[in-house]
Amino acid sequence: MGVPIPGEILPQEKWVQTGLKKLPTSGCLPVEEIFGRSAPLVIDLGCGNGRFSLGSAWSRKEMDHLAADILPVVIRYATRRGNQRGLANLRFLVSDAHRLIRDLLPPGSASEIHCYHPQPHDDPRARSQRLITPLFLAHCVRALRPGGQFFVQTDHPGYWSVIRDLAARFFVFNERIGRWNDSPKGRTRREIHSLKKGLPIYRGHGVLAPEMDWEKARALAQTLGASGQV
Repeated sequence: MGVPIPGEILPQEKWVQTGLKKLPTSGCLPVEEIFGRSAPLVIDLGCGNGRFSLGSAWSRKEMDHLAADILPVVIRYATRRGNQRGLANLRFLVSDAHRLIRDLLPPGSASEIHCYHPQPHDDPRARSQRLITPLFLAHCVRALRPGGQFFVQTDHPGYWSVIRDLAARFFVFNERIGRWNDSPKGRTRREIHSLKKGLPIYRGHGVLAPEMDWEKARALAQTLGASGQV
């Protein structure tokens, strides 16, 4: 894409293992055991080649990062890059976003959840497969710590109108004007590609309100229905 992957490739003796190959058959991930410490946790859903998580883990060593994608091939590439950069505060795993948020993350464990360019499923017959739904956002609320943050972006204007309206029901949500300061050329491969094509990028950032918890979020999701769209 013409934009270097963040971080420096270290001598081989400083490489680490960033691939998380064994997932629990039941129960949550032992996050502190995985990283060997207690630190703020950043979640990257649908991480692709890992560009965002690699850069964030490189620049924010004080935070642990858990990045997931459903495609094993992209996780292999991301893991190799993480290994070569010695990023002990980063783990990649093969998982869909629903399973990670709903089943694998302990409640109240995440400080940040990032979701960049979820599949828009343009065909009306496939829109039930969209990731960003009221129930998904309720599970994000459950996974986040008090004051936790939710980041999202897309290059699809129709999907953005849905995401923006739904996210504002669960978070104190603001649409971001302009690019992310840490990655002016793009946080993800998809963003870089879209910017080169001249497509607009829609970005937003939400903070978990003090009064919002899992019970309230679940009740709200039930009220809004499967998609939250009228």
